[in-house]
Amino acid sequence: MNTITLVALLAAGAGAAAAAFLLIRSKKRPSEDLPMDDMEGHDFEYYCAELLRDNGFKDVEVTKGSGDFGADILARKGGITYAVQCKCYDGPVGVFAVQEVYAGRDYYGCMVGAVMTNQYFTAPAWKLAGRLHILLWDRDVLEQMDAER
Repeated sequence: MNTITLVALLAAGAGAAAAAFLLIRSKKRPSEDLPMDDMEGHDFEYYCAELLRDNGFKDVEVTKGSGDFGADILARKGGITYAVQCKCYDGPVGVFAVQEVYAGRDYYGCMVGAVMTNQYFTAPAWKLAGRLHILLWDRDVLEQMDAER
């Protein structure tokens, strides 16, 4: 089972144990700088799009910069459509990113919403994502996606 499938299953059916695990992960700090940490927002979106393509996603499209309605990337994998919000930050990502992609998922008529970041998510972001069925792909997931290319 690949990382994306595992994260999707956790997000869809997160129980108490999974929620506790996710809250622990939200407190992590990056241990080292990675090239993605120095990217500008739009460059990071294209980097994330390439990660998705290299990990089996099809029809990967980066939306226009501003006025994207909460989704930076649209993609498809295994018959499932995804709206993805990308956040290249220097600190934890909060609930606003989850709210953005929640709106973007519905605006673009996608089945799944996800947030990709070079950082980690706050505990409130994990909580809201679980309630709204939004996938959260932090720097550990992105590093694993990069390694699996």
